[in-house]
Amino acid sequence: MTSTRAYTMTQRARSVQLTRRRILDASVALHGERLAADISLEDVARRAGVSVQTVLRHFGSRTGLFEASVQHGRAQVEAERRTPVGDVAAAVRTIVDHYERRGDGVLVMLAQEPHQELMARVTADGRRLHRGWVEEVFAPYLDASADREELTDLLVVATDVYTWKLLRRDRGLARDLTENRIHHLVRSLLGTAGPAHP
Repeated sequence: MTSTRAYTMTQRARSVQLTRRRILDASVALHGERLAADISLEDVARRAGVSVQTVLRHFGSRTGLFEASVQHGRAQVEAERRTPVGDVAAAVRTIVDHYERRGDGVLVMLAQEPHQELMARVTADGRRLHRGWVEEVFAPYLDASADREELTDLLVVATDVYTWKLLRRDRGLARDLTENRIHHLVRSLLGTAGPAHP
């Protein structure tokens, strides 16, 4: 009897977690598609396949939901960007894959940052995250560079979402060609700089 009850409670807890994740996934996805001001709790509930009451039960308010969505989205981005340190080809492939998945949504958020406080916070955090990613992934090359800060700045630009946009959206290049262009750009920046510990 006790084991049956424990199993039921575990199943219920798992169901609650899955519902919460569905709501957060829906909120994050909608923020990559529309202006934040145009997203209602009804929109999120509909996308997640739940009621507005369920959303409120999990997050308390629209603000509570959106704050949780920011953290949820950041965790997803960090997971998608994981890259072996010093592997240039893997780094470029990873960042292009990331932009293929989220680049257009990031551009929607960037367009809102001058007049939407939440989006300004999200994009500022995104810039910090991107620079940190560059510093971590390219660390062996940066350590061997005569001017670490300059090379970091240039690598940040070379792997930025706007660089992807210029090639992929504005020029209309295929995904593979976009990756090749960014890889060539990164390799050109690295030049003769090599890992401090080959």
